[in-house]
Amino acid sequence: MDEDRAQRLAIRAGVDTAYVERLSELGILPARATEDDLAGDERRIRVVVGLDHGGIPLDVLGEAIRAGRLSLDFVEQPAYDRFAGYTDRTFSALSEETGIPLDLLIFVREAGGSARPLAEDLVREDELRVVPYVRLLLEAGVTSASIERTLRVAGDGLRRIAETESDWWWTEILQPLFRSGVPAAEIGLQTAGLASRTGEATDDALLALYHSQQTGNWMRNVFDGFETTLELAGMHVRVERPPAICFFDVTGYSRLTEERGDAEAADLAGRIARLVQRTSAERGGKAIKWLGDGVMFHFPDPGQGVLAALEMLDGLSREELPSAHVGLHAGPVLFQEGDYFGRTVNGAARIAEAAGRDQVLVSRDVVDAVDLDGAVAFESIGPVELKGLLAPLELFIARRAAAM
Repeated sequence: MDEDRAQRLAIRAGVDTAYVERLSELGILPARATEDDLAGDERRIRVVVGLDHGGIPLDVLGEAIRAGRLSLDFVEQPAYDRFAGYTDRTFSALSEETGIPLDLLIFVREAGGSARPLAEDLVREDELRVVPYVRLLLEAGVTSASIERTLRVAGDGLRRIAETESDWWWTEILQPLFRSGVPAAEIGLQTAGLASRTGEATDDALLALYHSQQTGNWMRNVFDGFETTLELAGMHVRVERPPAICFFDVTGYSRLTEERGDAEAADLAGRIARLVQRTSAERGGKAIKWLGDGVMFHFPDPGQGVLAALEMLDGLSREELPSAHVGLHAGPVLFQEGDYFGRTVNGAARIAEAAGRDQVLVSRDVVDAVDLDGAVAFESIGPVELKGLLAPLELFIARRAAAM
């Protein structure tokens, strides 16, 4: 391999030139008729670096490739264009060029699942594609903290999707091929077509699901804006018998997932879901949507919603399931395509966030709307300022009367 090509590959793959030259000498990088295209060899290097760091010696890897036992030819397939190369710009240079704070640019790599880079490390091509989005939000007045939170949530959710996808790809696609005796050198090529097709389909499916989620959340903002405008204009009409919106959240679900793994956490989530759905149905409620760590319910009768919430927490304790916290708010709601929107929904979500472990927290609107014949007692904790609401809400801890 000529020195110029080795240098260009080293830059794109994030290694030094000597490393590239050694891979060439070991036969890990093939001799090519044309030296123009760097993408295939760059991907090979990225894969080999991972294998090297994982403890597979380069000389052993080279021997297996030369003997035909292993092959890296599969990385030439379009599906592997996800292995992005490095640009010629450092994080510090990109920060100066764009005006984006250095720490925010550095966090882009962390959100993508990689270790925190140094200021003088080179930016990858895929990371560069995130930069216009970050710059647009900053120019619109969005704070760096909110942008980082968005990137963190997106990265964490996509990490879990990628891990789940990788798990079934190994257990249901690759392992059966190994067990059937297909040579390792052929497996990559045999599955390359499927990898390309599923890659394209996955991109389309995830984008469609994201747009669907956006539609619901954007409509929530539209409805909240209309309600706020009407209220400020003195035109908001109080509903005589308002429904209640209930948010049920599992306490510490993210930590539970990290400690026990996605599979066990999903099993627990399924058991919790069956319990709370059954309880809500018995009290006339309906599960509207399932969230990452909880459920949103609609109850035509706020009193039945309070009883259902208390019974849900009792059921979790009885079944020795993880604890939860619940928030309820009553008032007018707007309905569209099976979902509810409006300030009542937003308030219920914020009340749930304020609730403590094993606690049912409700608003004054709920207390005023219920008549439970003394079965439930409400303890005021005073006005509480909640994020996203115009004014503080007086909140109450709901308990069975015997527990007061």
